Amino acid sequence: MKDFPYSESKDTRSGFGAGLQELGKTNPNVVALCADLVGSLKMDAFIKDNPERFFQVGIAEANMMGLAAGLTIGGKIPFTGTFANFSTGRVYDQIRQSIAYSQKNVKICASHAGLTLGEDGATHQILEDIGMMKMLPHMTVINPCDYNQTKAATIAIADHEGPVYLRFGRPVVPVFTPADQEFIIGKAVVLNEGTDVSIFATGHLVWKAILAGKLLAEKGINAEIINIHTIKPLDAEAILNSVRKTRCVVTAEEHQLNGGLGDSVAQLLAREEPLPLEMVGVNDSFGESGTPDQLMEKYGLNEAAIVAAVEKVMARRK
Repeated sequence: MKDFPYSESKDTRSGFGAGLQELGKTNPNVVALCADLVGSLKMDAFIKDNPERFFQVGIAEANMMGLAAGLTIGGKIPFTGTFANFSTGRVYDQIRQSIAYSQKNVKICASHAGLTLGEDGATHQILEDIGMMKMLPHMTVINPCDYNQTKAATIAIADHEGPVYLRFGRPVVPVFTPADQEFIIGKAVVLNEGTDVSIFATGHLVWKAILAGKLLAEKGINAEIINIHTIKPLDAEAILNSVRKTRCVVTAEEHQLNGGLGDSVAQLLAREEPLPLEMVGVNDSFGESGTPDQLMEKYGLNEAAIVAAVEKVMARRK
């Protein structure tokens, strides 16, 4: 099992803030909008450098999406910022009608996604957002794994023509991907080559998959671990190349099983390469208040759950 050393842990939302600040210096068409959560979205640096390119819309998320759609008509590249729950569930009609349908070049940037929002509880812990967004035609859906990858993804989506949903979070996680990485939308990253099982993970669960890989190696199991940072478009080639070698699959995500990464992988396997599959995710449940670690353990979103899923799926392999 490959080693992934790291020297610090940071929140992925700060990676977004750093990427947005960089775009403020390099792309004059980039503008930012926020729904009264500047500090939480780490947009302060962009605003300080570019006050004339920032729009504070207040607690009016639907209006923010409409404003962002309109700004694209004049050639601007708007980045909207609020919590993931408010970036999707509260404004789905505006996104569908004003952004996705007409393929507006809006970047919907969503923080505080999933159970790791912690003590804020079920009302804010959206676990359906990836499914909601990936079902929209023309929408690209990205869920990076650490600070560096979130920064790189933020910069990359500015050059992508069309609507994008970028998901990130509040908890600090190890920074283990390269600072100088090239982020290619729709291109999975093979973290560890293996022959016994394919583990496809996204977002915060990528690091959990790495920890699981180390535990599996102690058991003599050689896991192939792949970071699926782009849920849509899905890197079908990378997934199929891996599963045709390992013949069994585990997916891991901080999202409902319905509509998430596992759902997309299952559809691909059903069409192209039917194989045993186990999914690690939230099983048809809302969240609750608690610390991020408590919730991830209770809902089975940790390395132990991934190891158990691997052992189960390998037992089913023919």
